[in-house]
Amino acid sequence: MTRQSGPAPDGYDPRADREPRRVREPAPGVSHHEPISLRRRLALNRMGTFDWDLDRGFMDLDAGALEVFDLHPDEYDGAPLSLASRVPPEEGERLDAAVSQALQEGTSSYGAYFRVRCRDGTPRWTHSQGRILHDEDGLPYRIVGIVREASGELADSSLLRSLQQERHRQTVMVQQVTAALSRALSVEDVTRVLSGLGGARRFGADGLVLGLAADARFEVIATAGLEGEVPEGMMNSRLDDTLPLSDAAVSRRPSFLSTRGELVARYPRLRPYSDLLPTGSASFLPLIAQDTVIGALGLFNAEPAVQSTEAKNLALALAGVVAQSLQRATLFDQEREFATGLQETMLPRRVPAIPGGDVTVRYHPASVGRDVGGDWYDVIPLPQGRTGLVVGDVQGHDTHAAAVMGQLRIALRAYATEGHSPETVLVRASRFLAELETERFATCTYVQADLESGALHVARAGHLGPLIGDGNRHLDWPDVRGGLPLGVATAFGHDHFPETQLFLEPGSTLLLCTDGLVEQPGRDISAGLEALSAAFRSGPGDLEALADQLSAQLWAEPGSDDDMALLLLRRLAVPGADTTPRLRLHVHQADPSGAAEVRSALRRRLDQWRAGEVTHHVEVAASELIANALTHTESGALICVELVEGDPRRIRLEVEDRSSSWPRRRSPGETATSGRGLMLVEALADRWGAEPRGSGKALWCEFELPEAGTGTGAGTGAG
Repeated sequence: MTRQSGPAPDGYDPRADREPRRVREPAPGVSHHEPISLRRRLALNRMGTFDWDLDRGFMDLDAGALEVFDLHPDEYDGAPLSLASRVPPEEGERLDAAVSQALQEGTSSYGAYFRVRCRDGTPRWTHSQGRILHDEDGLPYRIVGIVREASGELADSSLLRSLQQERHRQTVMVQQVTAALSRALSVEDVTRVLSGLGGARRFGADGLVLGLAADARFEVIATAGLEGEVPEGMMNSRLDDTLPLSDAAVSRRPSFLSTRGELVARYPRLRPYSDLLPTGSASFLPLIAQDTVIGALGLFNAEPAVQSTEAKNLALALAGVVAQSLQRATLFDQEREFATGLQETMLPRRVPAIPGGDVTVRYHPASVGRDVGGDWYDVIPLPQGRTGLVVGDVQGHDTHAAAVMGQLRIALRAYATEGHSPETVLVRASRFLAELETERFATCTYVQADLESGALHVARAGHLGPLIGDGNRHLDWPDVRGGLPLGVATAFGHDHFPETQLFLEPGSTLLLCTDGLVEQPGRDISAGLEALSAAFRSGPGDLEALADQLSAQLWAEPGSDDDMALLLLRRLAVPGADTTPRLRLHVHQADPSGAAEVRSALRRRLDQWRAGEVTHHVEVAASELIANALTHTESGALICVELVEGDPRRIRLEVEDRSSSWPRRRSPGETATSGRGLMLVEALADRWGAEPRGSGKALWCEFELPEAGTGTGAGTGAG
């Protein structure tokens, strides 16, 4: 009340001019100064109390609390589950999580906002705050608290908006982490997600450490956002309570610390390495899946903070996502290790040495996915010093494909060691596969190599043909005709696999591979073949290093989802021997398309040698000499074209047959249909002639090349 003073000294009383004071009459039966009970005071503020006996599971609600929940006394029987008619399930879960976390951590209080659905269906924001009482042993036995209506304070407040924004942020974080980890198949994939770009930020943290627990050891497998490298002693340690991550795994309980100082105080072993840790808050969360502790996750923040209940719940939810992903990834790695081991046992354990040549092989299972495939390679010693080279692929990417591959590889190896020709080997292998109780087919390329002469006899069953590169890195994909895939060829009655004879010059390299090296989803295989050619051309000279680079650049780097087999064979160059660039081809007498294939191979090689306009002359001369050999002899034709250095450079073409009959130059009349072959050769070549070759003869001709930069088409070939 305002203290009133007496009249002024001059006798004037200001109270005389003042309006009479209006006094509010108290309500009937109520005095202005009547005491208001505690329950009345709470009710006036839309607030009530509760007393929860944890041992009996009974919760007493006073009248004010019943009013907050919009319940009549007869609608509540003292069991907390009776509130389910007013508290929606998702809100009840949030409230239960806050209470459960406080009980587990041994704290003395908790608080949480949640919504109540009134009997008319309208939502009502509510806040609950409780004090947890513990007995002498530290066990909680009672919670006493208040519950109040919070709609008024939240309706237009920034707190409601921040709660909504925080809930949206948490939802987005869970979605992002779940989406990122859903694509992680292996443990390596999981660590890549967590330690890669934005890994820690997905968890709302500045730093992150992930570790696995196994065999009483704790191993750190991923870090992100730390100032330096984790010391070796911390990367692999005993599973005990001296370090926060292993402590979380041992105790199966999370810990939330506000500052780095608090962290170091609890775990003194970290004191020498405190500079590595962010200065703010930290969370250490056990990773538990199906009641099995997999490891622990540590989250670090740059700013100190006391983490809210919502933040703790979010961290636990994200840890659950990580735990499920790691469990799935561990099972995947175990299955993949088994499948890969099965595949490796089906492949040769060692590659035999080859007289006159070097050979190296590579096999890689698919870089993604659980299953292995049916790709294989083999190097087979054959009679008379020859060598069989095989690369193949059984349809499918599973253990069944690997099992079929193992049986087919052994069968093909047996047929080859019997000394059969490549065509016969593939015919028998196709029939073997067709008789197996499987619907799988296989593609395959088989090469019978004689490195003493350089002759290669190639047969192909629906597979990629070979690549040949000479010592000057001139490359060629020779035309090798083939048949249908193994198994399919027999089923359709077309088990015919024509042979193609090629030659491997000293210093040249043969490459065989499966499509996993050159084919990527969404990309045409021709682009893969071009990439392989470029990588081969620019690769290192050492055969092992070349195989490693091809595997890394074309298979591992893009992360192929297919397995891959690669085989490289190099014919050794004899010191001091002639290393003239050369191409040798063979045309069978019964092969009508052989001449066309020879012209195509000649054109590619002469373009590499930059023969310019001479290319056409060599093609015409080769066609005439091949036709002469196939028409007038009873043998095929062996074609050899070589680049002879000198001034000027020359192209020398030889066509050899097994006939001792010497060619005769004729003078055909105007209406004659034959006899002009040697006339064309004489007109186009600078020199030509014939010479004996053992059981037969060879016709040869030479063409002088124009100087570099002159002549039509000069310089158009690929170097």
